[in-house]
Amino acid sequence: MTTDQAAVADPAPPATPPAQPEKKKAVLVAWLRRLLVLVVVVAAGYQLVANWGEVSGTLTAIPWHSLLLSQLTVVAGIVAGTMAWQVIVNDLGKPIGTFRGAQIMLVGSLGKYVPGSVWAYLLQMELGRKAGLPRARIFTGSLLNIGFSVVGSLVLGLFALPVMLRDSPGALWLFALLPLGLAALHPKVLTWGTSLVLRVLKRQPLDHTLRWRTIGKALGWVLAAYFCYGLHLWLLANAIGEPGLSGLVLSTGAMSLGLTIGLFAFVLPSGAGVREVVLVAALGTAMPTGQAMAFAAASRVMFMLADIVTAGAAALLARWRADREPQAAELPPVP
Repeated sequence: MTTDQAAVADPAPPATPPAQPEKKKAVLVAWLRRLLVLVVVVAAGYQLVANWGEVSGTLTAIPWHSLLLSQLTVVAGIVAGTMAWQVIVNDLGKPIGTFRGAQIMLVGSLGKYVPGSVWAYLLQMELGRKAGLPRARIFTGSLLNIGFSVVGSLVLGLFALPVMLRDSPGALWLFALLPLGLAALHPKVLTWGTSLVLRVLKRQPLDHTLRWRTIGKALGWVLAAYFCYGLHLWLLANAIGEPGLSGLVLSTGAMSLGLTIGLFAFVLPSGAGVREVVLVAALGTAMPTGQAMAFAAASRVMFMLADIVTAGAAALLARWRADREPQAAELPPVP
C-alpha cells in the first residue's frame, strides 16, 4: 500500500471541538461561587453594623488597651481553631498548605452569618474544589473538626457547670455527649467513622488509621482556641471589675459552652442570641445583668470583626503565595 493509499485508508482523527457546554458550566459555577462569597460577606457586614449600636456605649467605657488585647485574643483563638481544622484535613490526604487551608477555612466560615449554618460548609467545599481538593475531603475534615470542637468545649465547659446548674439546667444534656465524644476520639473508632462518612459520600475510605499524634494536636489546638475566647471575655469584664482567676476559669467554660450551644442552633446566623444566654448567666455572677448583656453583645461584635479581618487576611495571603509560587499553588484536577 502506497503512502497516499495509507493516508486515505487511515485518516487522522478530526480535532475534537471544544466542549462549549462544559465551558459554560464552569463559568456559571465560578460566578455562582463568587456570588455566594459576596452574599456571606454582606451578611457578616450587616450583622456587624446591626449590633454596633447596642455595644458602642459599653465599648467606649472600656480602656483602649483592654479592648485591643481582648480583640487580639479573639484573633488568636480563630487562628488556633483554623490550625485544628488544618491538622485534620492534612491527615486525610496530601497537605494543602497553610495559606490555602486558612483561606478555605476562614472565608468559608463567614457563611455562618447567613441563616442556616450549612452555608459555611458549602462555601468551604466550593473553595476547596476551586483549589483542586475533593469536596468530600473538605466536608469530612469540617465534620471531624465539629466533633473535636464539641469535645473540647465540653471539657472546658465543666468549669461553668455550677452556673449551668443554676441558670440553664436544660442545657445539661450536652454533657451526656462528653463520654461518647471522648470514646469516639480513639484512633480506630475515629478512623471507622471517617471511612463511613467517605463511603456515604461515595469516596474511597481512609487508607490509614488516624494517629494519636493527629488527634492530640487537633484537640490541643481546639482547647487553645477556646481558652483564647474565654480570655477575651475575661479581659472585657476585667476592664471594669475584678473577676479574678476564678472569673477567667468561669469565662472560659461559659464561652466554650455558649459557642457549642450556638452551634446546635444552626438556623440562626452564627447562633445569634443562644450564646449570649450562657455568657450573661456567667457574667451575671460578677456584675449587673444589664452590664453583662452589654459585654455579651460586645463580644459578638468583636467576633464578627475578627472573622471578617482574618478571612480577608487569609484570602490576601493565599493570593500572594499563589502569585509568588504559581506551580506550588496548582494541584492536580479532582476526578
